[in-house]
Amino acid sequence: MRSRTYHDQSVCGPYGSQRTDCDRDTDAGSDTDVHGAQVATQIRTDTLLHSSLWVNIALAGLSILVFLYMARTVRANRARLIVGATLMIPLVSLSSYLGLVTGLTAGPIEMPAAHALAGEDVLSQWGRYLTWTLSTPMILLALGWLAEVDTADLFVVIAADIGMCLTGLAAALTTSSYAFRWAFYLVSTAFFVVVLYALLAKWPTNAEAAGTGDIFGTLRWLTVILWLGYPILWALGVEGFALVDSVGLTSWGYSLLDIGAKYLFAALLLRWVANNERTIAVGQRSGRGAIGDPVED
Repeated sequence: MRSRTYHDQSVCGPYGSQRTDCDRDTDAGSDTDVHGAQVATQIRTDTLLHSSLWVNIALAGLSILVFLYMARTVRANRARLIVGATLMIPLVSLSSYLGLVTGLTAGPIEMPAAHALAGEDVLSQWGRYLTWTLSTPMILLALGWLAEVDTADLFVVIAADIGMCLTGLAAALTTSSYAFRWAFYLVSTAFFVVVLYALLAKWPTNAEAAGTGDIFGTLRWLTVILWLGYPILWALGVEGFALVDSVGLTSWGYSLLDIGAKYLFAALLLRWVANNERTIAVGQRSGRGAIGDPVED
């Protein structure tokens, strides 16, 4: 659905001869509102889809309150940085799922030729990719600060993570070519490999040196296992091969992954930080360029 917008007053002016274009612009805006309402109605009438979104809204809201209580006594600078990044995870999720349930960040797209659902309109929850673009860097930021990762390494991994999410969004929204959908998917996977390499090969060494190896190991495996579920679900769901051709089931899959990768992750991390603040405050290294540490000359 296209909307034409005119900014030149010579076109949208006060004169009667110009009202046709202005009225068309107003009608286009009205059509957009109707379209959004139709998407919201479609979501609301699909019990499976609707419930998958509201469960996360409730859990995100509850998590924010619980996490604030858990972190109430944290005072050390590095620990507060970790807490701040972790609290952003449910805050971003709450905003995202509200956007999805209202139809603001969801809409139908026509699947391209060669797709299993070619020519059919499929509801795309593209807002999820925006959420991941904001929330997954917070997860990596918290893990990086926990392990006292060098700032340059942390920047590269977070940049790769953002690239992963944005190319995933491109894969989901590409309608001109089925092959291009998978091309974007493969690029996204390449970015993901960079993130996996850091979590599995590089950062564990930093965490051991920082005295946070045990909790980092737990959170690392939780993150890696659950994050692997997202591209697998994409490939199996309506956006990929459509072996699972239910938008509601696909949405529940993403929602369950979010529950573990975000709320469970955050709860485990905040509990450890609150009980081991001294370990984080003292640390085992200094002057290595990690954010929150003083840099020695």
